[in-house]
Amino acid sequence: MATEAFDVVDLIRTKRDHGALSTPEIDWLIDAYTRGYVADEQMAALAMAIVLNGMSRQEIRDLTLAMIASGERMDFSQLSKTTVDKHSTGGVGDKITLPLMPLVASFGVAVPQLSGRGLGHTGGTLDKLESIPGWRASLSNAEILEQLESVGGVICAAGSGLAPADKKLYALRDITGTVEAIPLIASSIMSKKIAEGTASLVLDVKFGSGAFMQDIARSRELAQTMVDLGNDAGVRTTALLTNMEVPLGLTIGNANEVRESLEVLAGGGPADVVELTLALASEMLALAGQPDADVAAALADGRAMDTWNRVIRAQGGDPTAALPVAKETETVVAPASGVLLRQDALAFGIAAWRLGAGRARASDPVVHAAGIELHAKPGDTVVAGQPLFTLAADDASRFARALAALDGAWAVGPASELPESLPLVVERIS
Repeated sequence: MATEAFDVVDLIRTKRDHGALSTPEIDWLIDAYTRGYVADEQMAALAMAIVLNGMSRQEIRDLTLAMIASGERMDFSQLSKTTVDKHSTGGVGDKITLPLMPLVASFGVAVPQLSGRGLGHTGGTLDKLESIPGWRASLSNAEILEQLESVGGVICAAGSGLAPADKKLYALRDITGTVEAIPLIASSIMSKKIAEGTASLVLDVKFGSGAFMQDIARSRELAQTMVDLGNDAGVRTTALLTNMEVPLGLTIGNANEVRESLEVLAGGGPADVVELTLALASEMLALAGQPDADVAAALADGRAMDTWNRVIRAQGGDPTAALPVAKETETVVAPASGVLLRQDALAFGIAAWRLGAGRARASDPVVHAAGIELHAKPGDTVVAGQPLFTLAADDASRFARALAALDGAWAVGPASELPESLPLVVERIS
């Protein structure tokens, strides 16, 4: 039996006592954990030590590279066009990938969007697209390459071969209270994105009520850590720090968000969704060598919609098919005239989840028609009796728990009580 290079208990003690792990130690640790030599309880102890004591930039870089090395890497070098991807840390009503991918692809660059499913109050891009009849999420590597070459964009599930160490560690963090550590979040996201093989990457790092990380300072630290990791690994990487205090757009829920994305691709849609789509598209195209691309024109003249239709058809979907509609709805109206003062993103995300739009466990199904339509946003003037939002579900018994989640999450009052809010895009990090 081969002798192991290190003793995992020594590594746990090092991190517990504020020490740094060497590159060979981290390489061994991730390999030994992936093949089952290091036990879950030992990795959990190490993860907690990282939560409490942090990691240096070199340690985070080593951890990311070790997780990449645990699996396969995709190679887009044979494509005739450069590749650029976007990753969002997730939020409520965040459907930006849907209009963004075809918009950027319409400029002749390849956009490989390897996406995930929703868990808890944050929606998953694949769940949204699966509300389109016939559309399929699982593609082989050969199909991904062919579609990127011929159509320019793809949104599909990431293969199980990319960073398998991350998949194992992510599941452990979820049940041991160690999700929030910036070194572990950054290495988790970036190991998959670097293994994916894109030449450049734009990160949409959110802060606020509905974000994964609510504090702006910690979101900024996460963004800078991920930008450094990408650039260190040879992937041109920048980040936008964006506001998730209120839901993005006017819809929450899978089919709802597809409908809103189609409005954006048709040249309309809510102002905030359009603003963020254009900001991320400009950033992506600048990294891909087109800093002067007129992204607003491509959204207005139908080029992006044409690319969307080709991408959906390429993955078996019917872009003209009717999207599912919920069987039951319930509308909440303004109790008095005034201004909508508040709309808490987290509460609205939890309410949509309780309506059936999200899942509590990875194996749960989602109800594609379930969700919430917002009829006003903070700052809008409303009159008594005016609809504020509509809940939609296939089962009316779900409304009570959804409304309970929204208790205290919104308010109507005088304009003088409207709190100051930050802009949608707060800063660019490179």
